[in-house]
Amino acid sequence: MKRPGLGAAATVLAMTAFIAAQQAPGQIRPRPAQGREPELNPPTIREYKPRSMLVAPQHLVPRAKFPVIDIHSHQPTPISTDEFGRVIKGMEDNNLRILVNLSGGSGDRLRQGLDAIRKSSYKDRMVLFANVNFRERIGPGFGAKAAMQLANDIKAGAVGLKVFKDLGMFATRADGTRLHVDDPELDPIWETCGQQNVPVLIHVGEPQAFFDPLDYTNERWLELALYPDRRHQEGVRFEELITERNTMIKRHPRTRYILAHFGWHANDLARAGKLLDANPNVYFDVAAVLYDFGRQPRAAHDFFLKYQDRILFGKDSYQPDEYPYYWRVFETNDEYFDYYRDYHAFWKLYGMGLPDPVLRKMYYQNALKIVPGISPAAFTN
Repeated sequence: MKRPGLGAAATVLAMTAFIAAQQAPGQIRPRPAQGREPELNPPTIREYKPRSMLVAPQHLVPRAKFPVIDIHSHQPTPISTDEFGRVIKGMEDNNLRILVNLSGGSGDRLRQGLDAIRKSSYKDRMVLFANVNFRERIGPGFGAKAAMQLANDIKAGAVGLKVFKDLGMFATRADGTRLHVDDPELDPIWETCGQQNVPVLIHVGEPQAFFDPLDYTNERWLELALYPDRRHQEGVRFEELITERNTMIKRHPRTRYILAHFGWHANDLARAGKLLDANPNVYFDVAAVLYDFGRQPRAAHDFFLKYQDRILFGKDSYQPDEYPYYWRVFETNDEYFDYYRDYHAFWKLYGMGLPDPVLRKMYYQNALKIVPGISPAAFTN
């Protein structure tokens, strides 16, 4: 048989591309009678909840295997006695030993928050990160002034700095232009953290899908339809924010940065690995991106093994009944189970089956190493 010439091969490739373009996302090849409409009324995206017929072993994990430091939580500051008691109940149920409250504020509010913890019955169960107020317009001298206040907050008892997503997305300079994450005006803040030996837990940007077109190929379409404030189809772009963040990190190698939400690279582990390889001062927390680990359990397992010294546990939203999903993904090899928020993930989760030494590092050892202000007294190896 004669081999097809270049013209024939090109025709075959063009036809293949054309057929692929006609297929719905997720289809490998066209269905018979492609284009046929369903005879029954189709459900809406929120109504379609198919019940899986798969019968697979289940190993529910209501409580973490080892004590946990949650590096990413938000609580009232100062916290009331009643509210602290409610929080502690959820911590005990999940084996959370210490909660890092990233909403510590600054100045008087921070001191009030620290006093409330110290005077409570649970003074060894919560620590505070300080914050810098980026909501005012940023002019010359802002960075030096903020750095001085931060040094005082650390002296008062704050064990780190939390930077919210306002920086880069909403904060502005005095002239009304967007304040870039890597603006040199902010250098004194990052340098102060390095000098004071406290980490910066920083949230830059949002998931990349939040910036993508709002069409039916966007895997976060429902979430964006439900929450208008999460749409970022105009203004600063995802890659701009990431570039600015990475430039800032490079400029301050003595400062430890914990990138909230895996730096929004949990969906691209190769990119996440390159970032860690290039920057020994960078760490990730796993807060609110469980859906990405659970849909690629083998790749995630290998990544967590390779970078086991660079990953910290964090949850973000404090919902005690949601933590067991994390324990199950990290600790078991279970297959095809639900995530707890369908607008985050239209797919099932799978367990990563991480070994005990890796779990210990992620759950508490790395936090103890990176945040010197957390007492190791309640933890054993």
